[in-house]
Amino acid sequence: MAIRLDNVGIAVRDLEATISFFTDLGLEVVGRDTVNGEWTDTAVGLDGNHAKIALLQTPDGHGRLELFEYLHPGAIETDPTLPNEIGMHRVAFAVDDIDAALEVAASHGCYPLRGVANYQDVYKLTYLRGPSGILVMLAEELQHADR
Repeated sequence: MAIRLDNVGIAVRDLEATISFFTDLGLEVVGRDTVNGEWTDTAVGLDGNHAKIALLQTPDGHGRLELFEYLHPGAIETDPTLPNEIGMHRVAFAVDDIDAALEVAASHGCYPLRGVANYQDVYKLTYLRGPSGILVMLAEELQHADR
């Protein structure tokens, strides 16, 4: 049986603000829709499911996020996930310039939880809290395989 990761789905408070954040970081919107009806109720397991969705992907086409803003039933606010909680944890992106990526994040009011770390001179990386409290990891590779 062949398997591949297709996308990671994230419920968001404000679809447009979240799209803006991720597209400013470099992702591309590849699809948008508003979904509802029996098929979504069945697929999601939620009666009356009605949501606005957007599919974004990295420029290389390998990483995709499906963002959805629930219209019905209403979204349920939860406390933001902490880095050590069990369950869905974070979305990680490799970037070629972490400082530039952090400038983009800051323009959306999103800042590192503590700072930028250096992992054994291999990566500079940080966690930040993105739109709707999404944990986002940014990592810049400092050493390349072609050394």
